[in-house]
Amino acid sequence: MTIRPAPFWEALDPGDRAALLRAATRMSLPADRQFLTQGEDSDHLVVLLHGWVKVVAQSHAGYRALLALRGPGELLGEQAAVERRRRSASLLTATTADLLNLPATRFQVLARARPGVAAALEQTLSQRLREADLQRAGITEPVPARLAVLLLDLVERCGHPDPDGTGHRIGLALSQDDLAGLLLTSRRTVSRVLEQWRARGWVMTGRQALLVRSVDQLKRQAFGG
Repeated sequence: MTIRPAPFWEALDPGDRAALLRAATRMSLPADRQFLTQGEDSDHLVVLLHGWVKVVAQSHAGYRALLALRGPGELLGEQAAVERRRRSASLLTATTADLLNLPATRFQVLARARPGVAAALEQTLSQRLREADLQRAGITEPVPARLAVLLLDLVERCGHPDPDGTGHRIGLALSQDDLAGLLLTSRRTVSRVLEQWRARGWVMTGRQALLVRSVDQLKRQAFGG
């Protein structure tokens, strides 16, 4: 499995967290609520305390692709706020979520005054660059290997044992279009691979539901052996 650095919030010490809490507005949102919009020039950042968020982009042709999934503790909207650019993607809650809304000016003051906040921000920006590099490097890999890596990552990040003991259920509602967006491939290709894996008993799928029944088989698909 990929070893991920601690997310932004977990990388902070208690004093830094308290300072951010004082500067922020806390929000609770239901699932399927958009709260940052692609193209807008808002100047605030968001810390995701609990829940999951989808990063989605809309093409000029109207196609919406899922670019990334962000989980508890992660910093969101950091590029647009820090660099004062228009939002390159929208943020949509995948589950109920608790957020901290931070104006960019307040955040920048805290980052200058508190080295721990600046270090956690730098770590987040570096992680985003690594993710982009890995995605570009992995685009030449066969889709089955990339899909297996993605499903294993989802099991690690948000999976939980199924009550009947037959595998690990992904704790997010993800469509095949979502999976295709994350892999930069077509829905048809993802559907074909999942159909093969269902026939072999490796996975079970439903409407935006996914159960991984054989982690070992997916590891072999992803890494060989």
